[in-house]
Amino acid sequence: MNDPLTPSLDIEAQVRRAAAAALDLKALELRLLHLEQVTDFTDYFLICSGASNRQVQAIASAVQRRLREDGLRPLHVEGERQAHWILLDYGDFVVHVFDQDHREFYALERLWGDAPDITEPVTSPQADT
Repeated sequence: MNDPLTPSLDIEAQVRRAAAAALDLKALELRLLHLEQVTDFTDYFLICSGASNRQVQAIASAVQRRLREDGLRPLHVEGERQAHWILLDYGDFVVHVFDQDHREFYALERLWGDAPDITEPVTSPQADT
């Protein structure tokens, strides 16, 4: 019997499910950075953008819904009200959903340029159902 408090997917699979949820809502410029060898506070960053504040909010909500299906809840959420940069901290990974201007300004991909970019085609596991 599965423990509802123990996620059934490994960390990378969880991040990829989050990415699929973001892409389902047409997230822009999605990137997955593997930070495990670069820092000790998290293993992955999922970074993406929305074309409007409303889309940023919708992407963040979709990610939370998808991961909640797997028994995951963020440890901390920031920026939902303004929706310029919504941060969803899941401990082992952090999801960053930006509007275009804030993504360009903060440039996380450049800041964490030493981290391997493991972005590859991500598909929703529910796409065939």
